Amino acid sequence: MTTGVFAAGNIVTVQGGSAGGGVALGGTVVPRKEVTLSAQVPGRIEILAGEEGDQFDKGTVLVAVDEDDLLARRKAAWAELAGADAKLRNAGVQYSREWVSPYGGQSNDAMGGMPSMFNFFSSPARGMMPGGGSPGYDRHADLYTHGTEIEQARSSVTAIQARIEEIDAKLRDTKSLAPFDGVITRKMVEIGDSVQPGMPLLQFADTTTLQARVEVPARLMPGVREGMVVPAKLDVGDTRVSVRVARIFPVADATRHTVTVKFDIPQGAPAAPGMYIEVSLPDTNATEEQVPIIPMSSLVWRGSLPGVYVVSDSGSFELRLVRLGNRTSEDYVEVISGLAIGEQIQDSPPSAGSSGWNAGGGS
Repeated sequence: MTTGVFAAGNIVTVQGGSAGGGVALGGTVVPRKEVTLSAQVPGRIEILAGEEGDQFDKGTVLVAVDEDDLLARRKAAWAELAGADAKLRNAGVQYSREWVSPYGGQSNDAMGGMPSMFNFFSSPARGMMPGGGSPGYDRHADLYTHGTEIEQARSSVTAIQARIEEIDAKLRDTKSLAPFDGVITRKMVEIGDSVQPGMPLLQFADTTTLQARVEVPARLMPGVREGMVVPAKLDVGDTRVSVRVARIFPVADATRHTVTVKFDIPQGAPAAPGMYIEVSLPDTNATEEQVPIIPMSSLVWRGSLPGVYVVSDSGSFELRLVRLGNRTSEDYVEVISGLAIGEQIQDSPPSAGSSGWNAGGGS
């Protein structure tokens, strides 16, 4: 403690205020929108759009896998489709010929044609022997056979067309496109790397809108609701901002018994993904107690340590170091230790370099 006598200036009495049952919780700054792009097909990385921090528009190809194997398979499938289509057309021609000109152009018995008469005289017992056959039944069997050939050929064409569509889908999957305007935040592969389906390639995020992700103990959740605004402190120059509850996850973590809550960070705040942030939430279970509250303008700093000039019993000013709590407003702050309610302090103190002044201003 340092003792000195300075001009009285503005003497204020330390007031008491409610601590509000607030609890400070640490969290992480995260992008509002973030995705991890993963490989959908096996292959070798052929295109990588950029590095971490590079910005791209929606629809830009960020990563591409070599597609030579798929193109070869697609070419082979198209060749098979041409052959299957030829078989389908041939089966249709054979069916039409059998329908229009049965038995390969030979007339039947009912028509009394010469080929039928010749067959009768050359094989007179064929129709009377078991297995000799019936012209009507034979024609039906031939039509059924040719109809089956048409269905089989049509099924082959459909199957090959489906295989081509599958290959086309895989060809589209060789390219990973930017789902929105954003930046690459993390890159997991390099050009030439071999990948398998499911392997992460890179992380892509929209960093223009940020959120704070905080794991809130379940006991504090009764005091948290969507849309409420609470104070927060960024890990950059102790910047204080107000954040809004944007989303409360519906399920608590079974191990840590916490609920994930996301807070919207105002645009323009000096925050970036991955930074530490501290959010103050009300504790409805805590007993309300009075704590000293002082003006921010009464603080003096000795390095990184805050202090205030307290009026002693003799009327002189004593520099006393204090431990600060949360800000209650833009101009006032809680004092956790070092000061008591009712003590008098100097507001807006002058430089502590001069001495020999007492509270009354005499020398």
